[in-house]
Amino acid sequence: CPTAADLRPPNGTRVCAQLYADNSPYYDQCCAGDVLVVPPGSDVPYMPRGWSARASSLVVGTRCELTVWSGRGKKGKTRKFNA
Repeated sequence: CPTAADLRPPNGTRVCAQLYADNSPYYDQCCAGDVLVVPPGSDVPYMPRGWSARASSLVVGTRCELTVWSGRGKKGKTRKFNA
């Protein structure tokens, strides 16, 4: 997986988090497959089409916090992730 400081695409824009679809019991193979990029300031009450219950690993960038909910529309239990 990339480090929190590595979440900068080649064009230099900032990325707050990346969620990955593929899972593996081996750490070096966890952050693979489709990637969902979360830009700074995002407020998304629903997962994009095709991502519901699909994210298996994530990396949160420095100076960012990712809050997720167990239910749709920001309902249910929450969990916060940061670098």
